[in-house]
Amino acid sequence: MNDRLLVTSLAAGACAAALLLPFHAQLTAQQPPLTRGTSADLNGFLATTLVFTAADANKDGAVTREELVAAANSWFAAADTAKSGAVTREQLEPALNTAMPMSSLAAAFNMGGRGGQPQTPEPASVAAMMAALPASAPAKPAQPRKVLVLARAGGFVHSSIPLAAKTIEALGTRTGAWSTTITYDAADITTEKLQQYDAVFLASTTGAFLDDPKDGAATAARRQALLEFVRGGKGLAGIHAATDSYHQSSVPPAGAGGRGAGNPLASFSAGRTLAALMVNQGDRNQDQKLDKAEVETLAAAWFTAVDTKKAGRLTQPDFALLALYVPKTPGAKAQSGPDNQVGTWPDFNTLIGGYFKFHWLDPQQVTMKVDDPSSPLTTMFKGAPLVVHDEIYTMGANSFSRENVRVLTSIDYAKMSDEDRALEDYPRADHDYGLSWIRREGKGRVFYEALGHSERIYAMRPILEHLVAGMQYVLGDLKVDDTPVKR
Repeated sequence: MNDRLLVTSLAAGACAAALLLPFHAQLTAQQPPLTRGTSADLNGFLATTLVFTAADANKDGAVTREELVAAANSWFAAADTAKSGAVTREQLEPALNTAMPMSSLAAAFNMGGRGGQPQTPEPASVAAMMAALPASAPAKPAQPRKVLVLARAGGFVHSSIPLAAKTIEALGTRTGAWSTTITYDAADITTEKLQQYDAVFLASTTGAFLDDPKDGAATAARRQALLEFVRGGKGLAGIHAATDSYHQSSVPPAGAGGRGAGNPLASFSAGRTLAALMVNQGDRNQDQKLDKAEVETLAAAWFTAVDTKKAGRLTQPDFALLALYVPKTPGAKAQSGPDNQVGTWPDFNTLIGGYFKFHWLDPQQVTMKVDDPSSPLTTMFKGAPLVVHDEIYTMGANSFSRENVRVLTSIDYAKMSDEDRALEDYPRADHDYGLSWIRREGKGRVFYEALGHSERIYAMRPILEHLVAGMQYVLGDLKVDDTPVKR
């Protein structure tokens, strides 16, 4: 889609050529390029999420350039109570806090906490995913295959869960490699019900996703059913938060502090973060104030910076890239020492290949390298690195190991900046961060992909092709070498 162009009404006597110049081009022409980083901290992540929510005037799940400029104008007007035509950082801060209350974060994340889980993916994200679908699968199914997608999260609920489920369904339908049933009910994991399926796909299942806290017998039966299903010769695949399951923090070391201590939201202020950012980036005449033209110019420049596809309309996952333009809060320190995560269901922790320990915030930039370039599961990457932006997981040192899994792709740690590396809590001494892998479990097969927090990941053709190949491996239709390879 081409950029939507806003044409302004010019004062009488303006030259005719100016009438043909798009409004946003007039604005961005005055704005020097913004400086983009490769990582974001919590303040930047929260602030840009709130900007999106406040700017989405018609609540259609997307922000246009016009909406963002209009929102910025409203913030300026609210701050300019004296009608002086310019506002300081101190004047902007309360106006921004009023426009972006913390209470809007829950709706913005659409994550539901431990309840209210969304089951319908955002239409624009579905459309982007459907446009990126591969037309065929790498192997011909030996027989009709059936996949059960379990999309029930027992802890943090990702907004991308219904999109992940829809993606597996769409991949199977488009390629003809399998048919799909989607469930949000852990009670569907029983020995009897699983008999009709060839594989189970875990769509960012967090916490104790199979457990019924009121029924120990049902919990034990579901756990056993899943283990026997895989060990008996069937398949298990999982994406992103499938590894953020069945683990917990042990007692932290005495005197532990740093970023992980206390409530990270307690010190956050949208106004303080954004007012400083806006004056720093938008004050073109260096008077430590912003006038209306400077505010409009900055808003247009923000939009241009993140509208990398020139769509003229940004969903929240794409708009989240604005966090890379927010300087990180100085002085924040990561937790050091051995990580304090322990598994709570060892059989599952081994089955899936590890458990979550830390993540860099979306949209962290990493370079994904191909560890097994000769595998049919990685041919779509053509042996070349792939730059991605997502919430990037790292696994507990006592869980993920190349002695247990065959790594397909991983983070190219050498290409991360020292600044980004320093953000990691309890850094792994081996700096080994697998992103996708496969393994054998009894007669069965397991595939895991750590990317997939953000909806934008599901619009990347190579990742979708990787998912198809991984699914065909666990279904038993794509034969590959799954012997663990030590680094």
